[in-house]
Amino acid sequence: MSKKGVLLTGAHFMNGDIACAEGAIVAGCRFFAGYPITPATEIAEHLSERMPEIGRIYIQMEDEIASIAAVIGASYAGLKAMTATSGPGFSLMQENIGLAIMTETPCVIVDIMRGGPSTGQPTMPGQQDVMQARWGSHGDYEIIALAPSSVQEMFDLTIDAFNLAETYRVPTLLLADEIVAHMWEKIVIPTAEKIRIVNRKKPNVSPEEYLPFMPDDLVPPMACFGEGYRFHATGLTHDEHGYPKTSSSEVQERLVKRLCEKIRRNEDKIMRVEEVMLDDADVVVVAYGIVARAALSAVRKAREMGIKAGLLRLITLWPFPQNHVAKIAGSAKRIIVPEMNCGQLVREVERAAKETSVVFLSKLGEEPHTPMEILEAIRRNS
Repeated sequence: MSKKGVLLTGAHFMNGDIACAEGAIVAGCRFFAGYPITPATEIAEHLSERMPEIGRIYIQMEDEIASIAAVIGASYAGLKAMTATSGPGFSLMQENIGLAIMTETPCVIVDIMRGGPSTGQPTMPGQQDVMQARWGSHGDYEIIALAPSSVQEMFDLTIDAFNLAETYRVPTLLLADEIVAHMWEKIVIPTAEKIRIVNRKKPNVSPEEYLPFMPDDLVPPMACFGEGYRFHATGLTHDEHGYPKTSSSEVQERLVKRLCEKIRRNEDKIMRVEEVMLDDADVVVVAYGIVARAALSAVRKAREMGIKAGLLRLITLWPFPQNHVAKIAGSAKRIIVPEMNCGQLVREVERAAKETSVVFLSKLGEEPHTPMEILEAIRRNS
């Protein structure tokens, strides 16, 4: 650390949770509200020291419901805001995540996945929150979720999450697993000029002319409380003025379709994948998070054995990169999907792959897939 409390550029050795916290600071997060929960607690612990050190706000709330509510309020007060939790806390946040979607509140929610359901395995990894991340709140909406597979990505993708939240005025999720959050690795902090930071679009009209939910290219400019603009923000169906119009089917359709379209029409800008040896692959592994690391090793070993294997690593889980999956399905004979759950993202892969055979490799418990387990699945299906 420097004397001013700013993380020095260059190489560091840290764990994933701390890298996430430092990424939030670099992204401009000025408000964190959270409640301790394994395996995300280190994010809150680290920020409880770092945020006051650099003149920013940290609050430990009484529970996860209050945490996300405070984050929404802070964002509307003009601050970049974040919370961090795990499965049980993520469940408690779902109603207010829906409120953030409806009020178009930019914020970041970090979910460090562990084994569930219920209290489950607090200190063990899982990938069982993937569909909850997409469909956890009620109603129609689109959301963004990023899945890091390294400590470096815990830093980098946290910054990306803030940028996406600010660009599209939508809650953005960092969906990591316990191993990625707790592993220690070398990361490199770039210089400030090499880090892209995005801030929310502000209105360029007078307060008298401002319509808080009038879209500009699908995303409305956002005035915040205390900036001289008077407006109404509500979770009820509302028009461009922000006034409730709960009995108007026309307003409901126009609003909800726009909330979906602002993400759907920008999918190509949002989606990120990593492609490894896909040009001639007969067997392709589709993986994310910690499992993708074992999958990469397995694919390399398969190539050494003369098997034409490849890897499609999903960095953006939502919106789902269906076009990338459809493309590999056009040339591959088999697609293998290893997940630490009983079958979640594999259903999306099957939908996008259409006629191409999809093999699911499920694993639950404290141990992720090993490279040899994935290699054996590749060998059997080559």
